Amino acid sequence: MFLTITTTGTPERPATDLGYLLHKHPDKAQAFSTSYGTAHVLYPEAEAQRCTAALLLEVDAVALVRRGKGKGRGGAPDAALAQYVNDRPYAASSLLAVALSSVFSSAMKGVCNARPELPGQARPLRVEVPALPARGGPDLVRKLFEPLGWTVTAEPVPLDTEFPDWGDSRYVSLVLESDALTLAEALRHLYVLLPVLDDAKHYWVAPDEVDKLLRVGEGWLPAHPEQRLITSRYLSRRWSLTRQATERLELVRLAETDDSEVEEIDNAVEAETETEEKPTPLAVQRREAIVTALRQSKAARVLDLGCGQGQLVQTLLKDPAFTEIVGVDVSMRALTIASRRLKLDRMGERQASRVQLLQGSLAYTDVRLKGYDAAVLSEVIEHLDLPRLPALEYAVFGSARPKTVLVTTPNVEYNVRWESLPAGHVRHGDHRFEWTRSEFRAWAEAVAERHGYGVGFEPVGPDDPEVGPPTQMAVFTLTTPKEAKAA
Repeated sequence: MFLTITTTGTPERPATDLGYLLHKHPDKAQAFSTSYGTAHVLYPEAEAQRCTAALLLEVDAVALVRRGKGKGRGGAPDAALAQYVNDRPYAASSLLAVALSSVFSSAMKGVCNARPELPGQARPLRVEVPALPARGGPDLVRKLFEPLGWTVTAEPVPLDTEFPDWGDSRYVSLVLESDALTLAEALRHLYVLLPVLDDAKHYWVAPDEVDKLLRVGEGWLPAHPEQRLITSRYLSRRWSLTRQATERLELVRLAETDDSEVEEIDNAVEAETETEEKPTPLAVQRREAIVTALRQSKAARVLDLGCGQGQLVQTLLKDPAFTEIVGVDVSMRALTIASRRLKLDRMGERQASRVQLLQGSLAYTDVRLKGYDAAVLSEVIEHLDLPRLPALEYAVFGSARPKTVLVTTPNVEYNVRWESLPAGHVRHGDHRFEWTRSEFRAWAEAVAERHGYGVGFEPVGPDDPEVGPPTQMAVFTLTTPKEAKAA
């Protein structure tokens, strides 16, 4: 992956000033480690009349696959071959853009402590990228760069020079020339537009990318005629982030038109204050829903099956209505952490008599778990392989048989509302499955019918009219023998 930046000079303003601007000495070849390979900076020529700096990025394709874990270009789980046969080591992409910002970070910010007058000076610049993926072809390349003051030469690269009838590939050989731009402006243009033309990123686009885009696009992006396309592609077509960026860019444009500050334009809503309430975390909402359901069932002796680090046990201990609380988990490490969280070694005798932590597997029957008012399986079933669910079902509903059983699990339909969750991914790396509302309902109703329970369903968290709540909860109630026979 290769890019060169060339400038020309005069005796009064030598071209070798490029070394000061890039903070890289022309007499040295330097190497920099990046997350996905090694970036080399060298100067093929460095004279007063003409100076060229080259950035060569050697991509470690294996490291890219391992670190990506299914995200970004070529990382789809059904594209195994693409992990080994791809253009990433050769064609300019977001990998090269990240290397530019890392290796030339000071130059991109327009900082030069040794020669502070240089960054603000426009100079003749020629940028060459021999292999640039361009989804949209040479026409789109020109639409993106020409409004910024570049003279653009984008030559299509043929699929195979031996077979011209095959036509052109999606790659172009790009040359950009300008006399009116500073080096910092040029680098910022490249940083944004290289991945835009590739229409892909090698990393997951998080919400902070909006701030990054606005910061790097300051001064040129708000008025760019292809602003919407640039914003959408840079943010990997994530509509919520694109809308947020577009709204903020429009405020910037209006402020510039009105010769005022953005804060003066964006005054329709009062600024947030420290007294405003923060959203309640879903884990807290889940525990509150569980406690409410347990109170409604009038349960006093409660099992927390798969108690993990003891968060729910800690919550239940605060309510004197729960006279006996037993946390069960297969992991001794989790139980040790739970013990520390609860401060069992320092707990008063009366309080300590209410709580007990047991090691046990929910795949096996356990006589210690019989005779309780209620059992809670909070975010547990999705951690089991589906073939093991019947064993858990019998251990809880067939053997232990508490009067009430609460089961919570993620609603996979809601995953589209998590901006930080990549498409097609489950919420936790250890989840073996995540069910839709209909799948969960079908499983719960079948379990209830087999074991003599009635079952109802409650949403946990905001109940979205389209995709439902983030967490779904089933409330199983043991029926009387007469009711069970009738069912």
